[in-house]
Amino acid sequence: MDIRQLKYFLMVAEEGQITRAAKRLHMEQPPLSRQMKMMEQELGVRLFDRNRTGLKLTEAGELLRQKAESLLLQLDEATREVKEIEEGVRGVLSIGSVVSCISLLPTHIGRFREQYPQVTFKISEGDHYQLGEQLEKRMIELVIARLPFEAQTSTYQYDILPLSSDPFVVVIPSSWVSFSGKESISMQQLASFPFLTLKTDRTTRMHEQVMDACRLHGFEPDVICECSSVAIIMSLIAEGIGATVFPKSVMSSFPATVVKMLYIEDTDFQSDVGIIWLKDRYLSKSAQHFIDLFRMD
Repeated sequence: MDIRQLKYFLMVAEEGQITRAAKRLHMEQPPLSRQMKMMEQELGVRLFDRNRTGLKLTEAGELLRQKAESLLLQLDEATREVKEIEEGVRGVLSIGSVVSCISLLPTHIGRFREQYPQVTFKISEGDHYQLGEQLEKRMIELVIARLPFEAQTSTYQYDILPLSSDPFVVVIPSSWVSFSGKESISMQQLASFPFLTLKTDRTTRMHEQVMDACRLHGFEPDVICECSSVAIIMSLIAEGIGATVFPKSVMSSFPATVVKMLYIEDTDFQSDVGIIWLKDRYLSKSAQHFIDLFRMD
């Protein structure tokens, strides 16, 4: 077997069909079928079960898929590392971020670009599960997220650089005139508010942190909307529909004319934030320098 055959095999495994795989590989179907048969003959095992609907990996095929993916990722990392010896800090830096941390990126990207103008950025947004999968597949190198990082896999495989804690604040509509001129609020006052909360089906830690703070002050919030989008929640608040509790850094992305931020008087709870990357995996020079930029804060 060679690298080319492994790439062919992975494409067929992904598509579950020779025809679709050949199309994506820009080749004819018969040569691709021959390559799969040659691999099976060389290994002395069946890699696919063939039926009317397509191809399904056998147990041996699944093992080869896992090993082939790992091998090709290592080859890609080795190639990048060797090239960087000559090229220096340049290329594309792929970063993932949860929506509530996006506001932490612009300032740091601006500072980074001043030092390394040959680096461009690709930024993905998602929840912890989605970003964890993208890290695993090396689609991104770094993640900016609230902690703990609620990915599917165990946290032992990640390195995490904790960043400055982010205090929670109350966000209300600017149209609520009873709070005009006020800069703070007590937790107990939230009990009477229609409440909006940031929550997805798979990442709930920040939602639970806010709910627990409310319960410690003797009330259950009147939750009228659960939403996975910060922008949607802010739009609802701007329309006067309700209030929420968000990390303060989120507010930098939204104009103070439509929503109002209030500090919390009688509790001091924080949202922890960190940069996450895969442990014991090669990091590009640009990723290493980007992490160093946060270390200097």
